[in-house]
Parts: sequence; structure tokens; C-alpha cells
Amino acid sequence: MSTSGQAKPTDVTSSVPRLLRTSAALSWRFLVVIAAIAVVVWVAGYLSVVVFPVSIALLLAALLAPVVDRLVRWHVPRGLATAIALIGGLAVVGGVLTFVINEFSNGLPALETQVGQSIQTISNWLEHGPLHMSPRQLQNVLNKFVSSIGANTDALTSGALTTAATVGEVLAGFLLTLFTLIFFLHDGESIWSFVLRVVPGDIRDRVNVAGRRGFSSLVAYVRATAEVAVVDAVGIGVGIAIVGVPLAAPLAALVFLAAFVPIVGAVIAGTVAVLVALVAKGFIPALIVLIIVIAVMQLESHVLQPLLLGRAVRLHPLAVVLSIATGLTVGGIAGGLLAVPLLAVFNSGVRSLLHDPSINPEDVHALVRSEAVPLDRPDPSPPKADPE
Repeated sequence: MSTSGQAKPTDVTSSVPRLLRTSAALSWRFLVVIAAIAVVVWVAGYLSVVVFPVSIALLLAALLAPVVDRLVRWHVPRGLATAIALIGGLAVVGGVLTFVINEFSNGLPALETQVGQSIQTISNWLEHGPLHMSPRQLQNVLNKFVSSIGANTDALTSGALTTAATVGEVLAGFLLTLFTLIFFLHDGESIWSFVLRVVPGDIRDRVNVAGRRGFSSLVAYVRATAEVAVVDAVGIGVGIAIVGVPLAAPLAALVFLAAFVPIVGAVIAGTVAVLVALVAKGFIPALIVLIIVIAVMQLESHVLQPLLLGRAVRLHPLAVVLSIATGLTVGGIAGGLLAVPLLAVFNSGVRSLLHDPSINPEDVHALVRSEAVPLDRPDPSPPKADPE
């Protein structure tokens, strides 16, 4: 009996359902992407003492670069324009901080007096109100509070011991931010051109356009956020000043700084203002301050956010909230501050890569968003004919 030879091995792949094969292919690719993101986040966290100052310098560059560009257009040398923008920015920040510190120092004695009166009022209410607590019970509550503070003395002491190291890190971060900001403002175009050298030549123009779009979105984001922060600070500051809450100027400055974390920051700062009003003035003034904070937040959510931030970064409010939550979880306060700008730059860059296949990078001005072709408009240039 003759044999016709060995049978060929059966291809098992053909017996696997196509849906399962597609799901498996998508799954391992998804895991690879997640692993890559995790590595990037870990490296950024490991180098946070460098990444965070450089990121802050980039945000400040987006805020000051239009000023430098305007001065250069007025035939001011770029070095002098950079110096003017930096000195002006530092003067504004220094003036605001000096004003806030002076106001806080001047208002602290009055706040201590009002807090003491409020504590006495609360004690009288606990003793003569519905709870009818005896003086001994009040003393026991006070003793427990003092004991809890004493139990955490070691933690407070260790925190005080690390103050010098923290001050040193903050100073080093400030100097690194200032040094990086100078070069971003003076040599930003040269630095970007150097970065583009690592990009393959066939896609270099598209990446160049996407990068310019991303920085343009960052400029628009910082500008819109600053405008929203000013409105929040003025609205809440004037409101609590009318109510008579002490430290109105420092609280307004806190609202301004916190508003750079969209939606979440101003809410937290407003809560602090309500608590100060409750401790210093009582329930009714605190309720009035709460109404003022809610009114300002409604103005921000329904008018300022859609009108300014919505047009600037084209992000849905849900995406903003989720990105802030993710940033706070991953990187704390720094992550919450940088989450929305990073998402805005990423969104603008991806949209540019998808919709700007043949735009000359020289036609895209990174500091003037109106000069750029809208991302949702198709390429106006006619298609090129295929060579015969």
C-alpha cells in the first residue's frame, strides 16, 4: 500500500472566529499603548523636579510670548523685548504678592478678634441652646481637641524640619523656571526647529504644523483662563468685601490663583471664603457669601467657559473635569494644573494631523489663532492631479 506523503499541518488561525482575532489584536495593542503611557508618566514623576518647572515655564511662555512678539513687530530687539516682558511680569507678580501679604498682615488681628467672638458665640449656643452642654462637657471637648494636637506633635515637628528642604526645592524650581522661560521667549523658534530634526523628513511639515497649532491652543488657553480668573476674583472679592468678610483681598487673590485649575479650583477657593465668613461673621453672612460664590460659578460655567475657554481649546466640559480628576490623581496639584493645557495641546495637535495634510508651516502663526486655518474646515487647496 503506497503512501501519498505526510499530511500538511492544519492552520489553526483559520478556525479562530474573526471577532475573537480582532478583539485579541486590539487588546494587545491597547495594552502596549497603556504601558507606554505608564512609562511616560513614571518618568515624568521621577523627573518631576525638572518636568514641573519646565511645564510652568512653557505656560508662562504662552502668556508672555505674544507680548514679546508684539514688541519685536515694533522693531524692538528680541533680547530687549524678552527682558521687558520678564521684568514686567515679575513686577506685576511681585506687586500682587506684596499687596496680598500686607493686606493679610493688616487684617489678621481683626480676624483673630472676630474668630474669638465667634468661638464664644458657639460656646454660648452649645451651653444655652438645644444641646444644653454643661461647662464640664465643653471643657472635655476642648481637652480632647488639645490632646489630638499633642498626639500629632511628632508629625508637625517633622514637617517643620523639612521646611528648609522644601524652601530650597522651591527656590531651585523657581530659578529653573525663570532660566527656561528666558530661553523659551528668546529662542523658542530655534528650539522648536532643533526638536523637529528628529522627525522623519516626509512628515516633518505636518508635525511642524501640528506643533504650531498646539502652541497656539496653549496661548489661547492661558489667555482665556487668565480672563476667567480675573472675573472670578473680582466677582467673589467685591462680594465678600461688601459683606464685610475680613481678608477680602487675599481671598480674592486665592480665587484668582485657584481659577487656573478650571472649574475645580474656583470652587475650592470659594469654599474657603465661605468658611472664613462662617467663622468670622456668622451663619447669615456665610450664606450670603455662598450665594455670591454660586452666582459667580454659574456665570463662569454658562457664560465664560463656553465663550472663552470653549472657543479657545474646543474641549467639552466633561473632558475638562475628567482630565483634572485624572491629573489630581496622578500628579496631585501639579497634575491638576497641567492636565487641561496638556489635553488642549494634544487635542489641537491630533486634529491638525488629521485635517491639515498639505498646509505650509509658514502660513500658521503659533501666536495668532485667527491666522490659522480652522481645524474643522477641509483643506482649501485643490487636489493635485496624478502624474500620467
